[in-house]
Amino acid sequence: QVQLVESGGGLVQAGGSLRLSCEASGLTFSSYAMGWFRQAPGKERDLVATISWGGSRTHYADSVKGRFTISRENAKNTVYLQMNSLKPEDTAVYYCAAPKLAWTWPWNRYEYATWGQGTQVTVSS
Repeated sequence: QVQLVESGGGLVQAGGSLRLSCEASGLTFSSYAMGWFRQAPGKERDLVATISWGGSRTHYADSVKGRFTISRENAKNTVYLQMNSLKPEDTAVYYCAAPKLAWTWPWNRYEYATWGQGTQVTVSS
């Protein structure tokens, strides 16, 4: 059974930083791209960033480019999201996700099959 467990959320002031972690189990982690998504109250779950299975390719939502960095350590089955220069509009529940198929690098949330439980990020102004 595939499991994803996020950690690292919390309350931070605008301009601050947080690093989210997501540890995976039950899959051949190095064969799967990974994604971070977020969902604010009353809004849809949107893509934040994705990273290919080897880590050489990344893709970001325009709203976080230059502020957030996605990375992974395949030896630790873990993907990270470093968030800098946080803004109040970054407040959301953040989810990591694994796609349905190995060796694919989807940017569409509907191509992701396994989700973590989510971690709350709150940015105060």
